Amino acid sequence: MELEKIKWERFRLEEMPPTQLYKMLQLRSEVFVVEQTCIYQDMDDVDLIATHLIGNYNATTVACTRLIAPDFYNGYSSIGRVCTKQSFRALSIGKELMNRSIQICIDEFPTAKIKISAQQYLNKFYTQLGFYTVGEGYLEDDIPHIAMVYERHLASIINNQ
Repeated sequence: MELEKIKWERFRLEEMPPTQLYKMLQLRSEVFVVEQTCIYQDMDDVDLIATHLIGNYNATTVACTRLIAPDFYNGYSSIGRVCTKQSFRALSIGKELMNRSIQICIDEFPTAKIKISAQQYLNKFYTQLGFYTVGEGYLEDDIPHIAMVYERHLASIINNQ
């Protein structure tokens, strides 16, 4: 498997082919419900207003995020439902997925900071991408999370060190 062979596409929900929608929801269920043993309401109407970034390898959906405009989250754009297929994680696909997601948010919402609700065990991963922690940790669906923010000018300083 080669990272270069992953085809990245972005969709609004109404533009997404039904088969792609099925595969995206299948991956999210595979990772969040089965792998992380977390029963939660995945389809929460936010998908209806989000842009979805999806990575496919051949006929398999291997990564996805949903990107949300700043008017939904108090002036922050947001990256959520960050999800990679377990068998592709060794390829650093999560880093590629997040870098592409960050760039889309910057392109579409250039003045907005990006806020995420990160699972706490991934704090170091997101910090290396330029996010910093804000506030205290909290439980979301019984999983420890932390709010994190990305600011373009701060991330460039962090990444150049």
